[in-house]
Amino acid sequence: MRMSVGLLIIGGLIVFGAVLLIAVILPWTTVTDKPADIYRPRTALEEKGRDLYVNNGCTFCHTQFIRSIDWGHGAERVAQAGDYVADQPHLLGTERTGPDLSQEGGERPDDWHLAHFTNPRFTRPESIMPAFEFLGPENILALIAYKQSLGFRMADARMERQRHFKAQAIAAYESGPDKNVEWLHSWVPDGWQKLPNPYPTTTGGLARGKRIYESFCIGCHGPVGDGMGPAERYLYPPPLNFTILKDRGISGGILYYQIMNGITGTAMMYFKKDLESEKIWDVGNYVAVTFIGESDAGKAPRGIPASYEGPGRTK
Repeated sequence: MRMSVGLLIIGGLIVFGAVLLIAVILPWTTVTDKPADIYRPRTALEEKGRDLYVNNGCTFCHTQFIRSIDWGHGAERVAQAGDYVADQPHLLGTERTGPDLSQEGGERPDDWHLAHFTNPRFTRPESIMPAFEFLGPENILALIAYKQSLGFRMADARMERQRHFKAQAIAAYESGPDKNVEWLHSWVPDGWQKLPNPYPTTTGGLARGKRIYESFCIGCHGPVGDGMGPAERYLYPPPLNFTILKDRGISGGILYYQIMNGITGTAMMYFKKDLESEKIWDVGNYVAVTFIGESDAGKAPRGIPASYEGPGRTK
């Protein structure tokens, strides 16, 4: 076939038509004015926070949609068109430099967000997110209100749970160390309470545990494990002082369970989506050895060794 002007025009129209169909017409057919089942109108404070979110460019690093292929933080429900009926402009975003926020509401309590917006390194020591302390307390509270609304009714249910357990956590903390530790550990199932850390203490394991602690924990619990990290002044109840746990029967299983699932109502978030199993055991043992001064590592019965086991783990 010889190239001609007419052929170029026809080919161009075909390409343009295909792009128009895929990028404009098909997406347009999904547009709806019917709210999703989780939708609710935002409050005035939440709308103010949304304006701050837009004006400070948060959408350049955070998306607000979950696809069917996603699996990670907040991936509990695939996004639906009805989730966005009141959003102008839409804040879907394209970059996930930070986590997706479409269902962020209630994942963490307000005081965690206060510390995080003031300086993200306080709560996530290796975060590259800029600090927003310059916004001032009033605007930060509005931004928090918007963040806690993401997920609508699902977020509201999580926030209700946060408030319920925060009241209990504060009461336990204000009752003194004994009552506080008793309350914290009462939520750990019996099987976990009696479970020792299955991995023996090794130099390599402690080094890995220290690295993980510095990457995730030091901002709240501090460099010496006393709960006096830079985030502490924003959090109530404050982060746990690990040094008070000596001679209180703390097992590796208790530490693992609380690191894995967090403690709802407090700033102790869950790490089950951030850390693999061995990393949780390693950081738990680092806390036990370094700050508590006692460890049950290596006392649990072992099954068949994994295909790779470090020194001291082959039998």
